[in-house]
Amino acid sequence: MEQRLFRAVTILLVPALLLLALAGCGTPAAGSSYPLESVISKDDGQYSRVYRAENKTVPEVARELAEQREPYEISKEDEKHMFLIYPDEWYHLQQDEKKPSDTLIEVDSKEFVRQNYDPSFLEGYILASLLDDLFDAHKHAPGSYRGYTTRDIYKPVGTYHIPTQQEKKAAPPVTKQGTGSLIKRSDKPADRGSVIGADGSITKKQAEPSTEPAGRVGRIIRKSDKDATISDSSSSWGSSIFSSPRSKSPPRTKVGGFGRITKRR
Repeated sequence: MEQRLFRAVTILLVPALLLLALAGCGTPAAGSSYPLESVISKDDGQYSRVYRAENKTVPEVARELAEQREPYEISKEDEKHMFLIYPDEWYHLQQDEKKPSDTLIEVDSKEFVRQNYDPSFLEGYILASLLDDLFDAHKHAPGSYRGYTTRDIYKPVGTYHIPTQQEKKAAPPVTKQGTGSLIKRSDKPADRGSVIGADGSITKKQAEPSTEPAGRVGRIIRKSDKDATISDSSSSWGSSIFSSPRSKSPPRTKVGGFGRITKRR
């Protein structure tokens, strides 16, 4: 009877657990990478990768990215376009015109921005000092590009295409900074005499110097109930540095002594 009841409970629980697991897989974590949608890659240091953040506004995506990797500069909050400036890349967040509920994250190299973007378009979002540094040596050849959403009107140098499997592997996740390190735990527990450093390394703690004389170990040897001494097992001392304990027997009295009584004056 008990075996039948156990089987019945097992048959009911297994499908329920599978449904819960599938439900958990359908809700990705907040820090998961966005899917790569389109890409331009050239040999001269120019590249542009476009990711899609579904059902998220431009300011919302900007806050998420800024929390995961602090930008050097961020443009003012805007529902259509926002820029996050990093030392090596520029993030251009754009509301998808065909699907306004989504945000397109365009990750451009500095060289791609320098060779393709329209400086007058960037002036409404980026500080003038940053634009001067970026376009100072390339004022003679600015582009007219204004972002992925206007690629059909303001065409960049190169053509966007669906990324291949090799390009997907080469492109790092947009939500990962990539500066972390992994430390493999040992199968054996760390020794109590070990110290874990700031870099995760384990070093042996040095033994503290002993205050006892080298080669001298003391011990107590009880000879009898009336006598006990402290001797040195490995030294040449002839006698103990401690005196023998006094006997616990009552004090002896002397019989036959002489005494006298004197009167005070």
